Amino acid sequence: MNEKTNAGISARLAGKIAVVTGAAQGFGEGIARELARNGARVVIADINGALAQSVADSINASAPAVAENAQSVADSVNAGTSSATAAAVAVDVTNEESVRNLVSETLRIFGGADLLVSNAGVLRAGGLDEMTLADFEFVTKVNYTAFFLLAKHFSRVMKERAAACPSYTADIVQVNSKSGLEGSDKNFAYAGGKFGGIGLVQSFAKELCPHRIKVNAVCPGNYYEGPLWSDPEKGLFRQYLQSGKVPGAKTVKDVYDFYASKVPMRRGCSPLDVTRAIMYCVEQQYETGQAIPVTSGQTMLR
Repeated sequence: MNEKTNAGISARLAGKIAVVTGAAQGFGEGIARELARNGARVVIADINGALAQSVADSINASAPAVAENAQSVADSVNAGTSSATAAAVAVDVTNEESVRNLVSETLRIFGGADLLVSNAGVLRAGGLDEMTLADFEFVTKVNYTAFFLLAKHFSRVMKERAAACPSYTADIVQVNSKSGLEGSDKNFAYAGGKFGGIGLVQSFAKELCPHRIKVNAVCPGNYYEGPLWSDPEKGLFRQYLQSGKVPGAKTVKDVYDFYASKVPMRRGCSPLDVTRAIMYCVEQQYETGQAIPVTSGQTMLR
């Protein structure tokens, strides 16, 4: 598992084709870059096609050794035409036809899909009095329903490959949240969808296990440096300040300090931390249906 390429890039995932949704920024971008550094070829799937293409171009420019290594391993099992490390596909994960197109484009470009990372997510904070039905349904569609659509259509491809190749295994990993393990004050739309996501993970795991497809969730803590939190207008720090979620907070920094003080290691969760958990899901062969905290001990399993 410690094989290295000549460029010093890990080849732990060499030969794997990974699809990461919401990969044009934030956790998704970081995860995609780390998967590529570890030898995978990666589909950058995002509703922002132009930004996804920019990320794919950047990965391809910086990781030629990974592309060569991954291609040499994958040629024997995949029929795709591209030898690039990354490719961009625009997708609306809440639209079934768009998800079907993502699957077909992945097959066209790389010839298969061995790892689906369902990462795309949104958040609208607010209590019962503030939350609108439109916002609640939007959050639920992206965080919960989209995972069903992605798992439905990608698992078909994985099952076909498993039927044809007795040694083949595949993985579906939902990037969940610590809010999927513990309720979140004035954040129920997000937490509810994430709790539901773990229910889907456990159910899909039982259904797909006979096809050698493992289904797990990783539950990150807060990525303070990412746009979900730090965007000056729409980020969570700003939302939580405006919703009064942090008692006595007067500024965005007050909100930041409040959350940083809750983390035992006194830092936010990084894409590298999450990718290491995803790679564990892929490499181990005896766990499925699990929800793995990546929270610095802030939220623990019970």
